[in-house]
Amino acid sequence: MNLKKVITWLVVAFAIWYVIQNPEDSADMVRTAGTALGDAATSLSEFVGSLA
Repeated sequence: MNLKKVITWLVVAFAIWYVIQNPEDSADMVRTAGTALGDAATSLSEFVGSLA
């Protein structure tokens, strides 16, 4: 098994452990990330629209 696979599995295991230990914090993190991605998409859309 190479180093990249080991690191990938460690990250997956940590994410699962974190979700089990802190479900409320995990939900807040996902909601915040979703809001940030939505804001970024809106900004990119407005920028591209202003170029036309």
